Amino acid sequence: MVIMNKRPLQLVWFKRDLRIRDHLPLWKAAQNEIPTLLVYFFEPDRILSPDWDIRHERFIYQSIQSINQEISLSGHKIWVFQDSLIDFLENLTFIFEIKSIYSYQETGLTNTYTRDKKVRKYLKIHSIPWNEFQNNGVIRGIKTRNNWNQSWEEFMRVPIPAFQIKSLQTPYQEIDFYEFAKPYIPAEGLDILNPRFQPGGETMAWKYLTSFLDERVKNYSRNISKPELSRLSCSRLSPYISWGNLSIRQVFQYSLFKKGERADRNIQNFLSRLRWHCHFIQKLETESKIETENLNSAFNSLRNEWDDSKYRAWKEARTGYPLIDACMQAVKETGYLNFRMRSLLVSFLTHHLWLDWRPGAWFLARQFLDYEPGIHFSQFQMQSGTTGINTIRIYNPVKQSQDHDPEGLFIKKWIPSLQHVPASLIHEPWKMSPFEQELFKCRMGLDYPFPIVDLTITGRYARESLWAVKKSKTAQQENEGILNRLTHRKSEEESDRP
Repeated sequence: MVIMNKRPLQLVWFKRDLRIRDHLPLWKAAQNEIPTLLVYFFEPDRILSPDWDIRHERFIYQSIQSINQEISLSGHKIWVFQDSLIDFLENLTFIFEIKSIYSYQETGLTNTYTRDKKVRKYLKIHSIPWNEFQNNGVIRGIKTRNNWNQSWEEFMRVPIPAFQIKSLQTPYQEIDFYEFAKPYIPAEGLDILNPRFQPGGETMAWKYLTSFLDERVKNYSRNISKPELSRLSCSRLSPYISWGNLSIRQVFQYSLFKKGERADRNIQNFLSRLRWHCHFIQKLETESKIETENLNSAFNSLRNEWDDSKYRAWKEARTGYPLIDACMQAVKETGYLNFRMRSLLVSFLTHHLWLDWRPGAWFLARQFLDYEPGIHFSQFQMQSGTTGINTIRIYNPVKQSQDHDPEGLFIKKWIPSLQHVPASLIHEPWKMSPFEQELFKCRMGLDYPFPIVDLTITGRYARESLWAVKKSKTAQQENEGILNRLTHRKSEEESDRP
């Protein structure tokens, strides 16, 4: 049945942009005097993806709650569905004439890319315009990185347009839009704050941003690599940026404002990392195979045997290397780990355990509250040594522990069985004598495991194997194309700064 004189409606489709400020789709939709519906979809296929975790769902749900609370008096809210956009539109178009859909571009994995292709095809068939906007300086469709830095800087300095939600025309108040698709029903307890995880939402994002730039930034450069002190001295903005509670442009401009004319090294270092954030997402935007394939295929000959017992020991914090196990326990329980310690976990998995990076990448994607596909998979390959263009770095977990947690405070916090072991022994507890094990209440092999590998042997083997491939003619030839597509060619190899 065709209904004549359908009522007009336009949609703003939220994805990884859960905010109302510096939100170009909202601002553009407000230029039209058309009733506007705000929508978010917990898509069934996405929830079943191997990188999805309830911690991500909780953060998204909290973010939407925060927005809806703020705009409740405007007549607007984000309608949340456990369905797909296409299924929703199939029902909606019986009654409404969809004038346009507004959203940001999303740099995601194969599943979101496939979804977007289906959406584009559907909208084209039904003559519905889809207005997509560039997100955070990541440019769609580029073939090289020529002038990318300049374009990014220009994008970040564009003034943020003023926007008030009341400028957006409200949808039809008498209509329950949950009649057109399955409403999202949060799991029991999802709305209860977990004190070990950062809470989602634009309001909380600004609290973290202001507290960082007003106070915590003073120790940023000093403590950035330290597993415990970084939890306070780093910005902790990554989940808010990843899920779009803040845009990179907001953070960039506010940081410049707080920096003023000061030669503040800490803020300047932080600003450089905002660019690196987008730089790595741009890699996935340009080269989608980073998700599942070695960037340089010459490395396909390595790590072809699987040892599930080693992998389980790594996942379950039972490697016998205190800093590795503490890092794993911390990220599982809080969703956060600083960049150096993330690199350490990946290095240990792929170099010392000599295991393929892909299962570990999916596992840690589920642990990181700030999981951002472009950064996650690009960094995983870089730390695994499979890009071919980056310096191979094989971290020694004992040295990293001694350098960045010398007193063992982080280790003791997350590995209770080591809490009585003194700093002189905590980095290598297997060296304790039987008497010391009894004295410090940590019996090796019972209370805490012996190391599952010998770092001297594994480090040497990984180094020789990786460098042999990296120096090969096949790898060198492939590197040329990779450098042309994914870097700005300042040098043959890129920095691995976060």
